[in-house]
Amino acid sequence: MKTVKIVLSKEAEEVYKYLNKSPATEDKRILKMINRKIELIKENFHYGEPISKKKIPIKYIQNYNITNLFWVELPHFWRMIYSLREGENKIEIISFILDIIDHKKY
Repeated sequence: MKTVKIVLSKEAEEVYKYLNKSPATEDKRILKMINRKIELIKENFHYGEPISKKKIPIKYIQNYNITNLFWVELPHFWRMIYSLREGENKIEIISFILDIIDHKKY
């Protein structure tokens, strides 16, 4: 069985830290769901909805050299965007969370 390692991009980590510090109820709810979705991705790395290769934003390809992209729905019309890569050893999958964004930005 392959292990799944979760890595956050700089941008996703900034949003995660912001949500973690925020006293707002809405932000706490989003953070709780992010943590839940991360656990689901660890259990099944294909958990999210795939995004067609033709629709992968150029910025993700240029900044992260990705070849696949998935999205996960979060509360209040937020989305978590992630990509999969093989780890250094052949039995590890790295789920690279690129963005945690609201639907307007998505």
